[in-house]
Amino acid sequence: MAPKSVKSIRNPELIPGVRKCSRSQMYHKRGLWAIKAKNGGKFPQHQKAAAAPAAEEKPPKFYPADDIKKPLSNTRKAKPTKLRASITPGTVLIVLSGRFKGKRVVFLKQLSSGLLLVTGPYKINGVPLRRVNQAYVIGTSTKVDISGVNLEKYDDKYFAKQVEKKQKKGESEFFEADKKEKNELPAEKKEDQKAVDTSLLKPIEAVPELKTYLGARFSLKAGMKPHELVF
Repeated sequence: MAPKSVKSIRNPELIPGVRKCSRSQMYHKRGLWAIKAKNGGKFPQHQKAAAAPAAEEKPPKFYPADDIKKPLSNTRKAKPTKLRASITPGTVLIVLSGRFKGKRVVFLKQLSSGLLLVTGPYKINGVPLRRVNQAYVIGTSTKVDISGVNLEKYDDKYFAKQVEKKQKKGESEFFEADKKEKNELPAEKKEDQKAVDTSLLKPIEAVPELKTYLGARFSLKAGMKPHELVF
């Protein structure tokens, strides 16, 4: 086989560290003298490229002993909660959990947070205006006319709790903890509850036995099968 062609080298290496031509010989061989003479006895200098922007500071090799909490980035867009088809304004619902478990309430409207605004009314079964998650209610076929109820002022901010700054307690105040006064409902909210109850009692009393139905607590008895019940 013919030997592979080797690319010619201008100044080949004879032995390690020794070249065929000296530095002065290569100076004339490469024509560097002509380039120098053409530029007034100096080699041409090219302008340096603009300096790259300073790189970001590298994180330290050792981390602090205390963990620094950083907020997680939330790129998820909030979607409005879809209301079940069986729940419409005025529908009587059965509450399945919480303080008023088993009570029947009247659905008034859905708030911007997706929660349901319901009431007993309070005068009938003791359930005040409150928010309930639709996952914890059962919709029934019974409905109440709520066209006369004004619901414009009721939103999620209406139910927000007012946070008060806590002051440091002295020794005398610490031992008098039992004498604390209970948080009473503001008079404004009591008036709002009365106004809603008054608007609902008229259509409820117009339907026979509806008032008794709302006042009775729902419960399952022996032999009752929930999946066979018609609400």
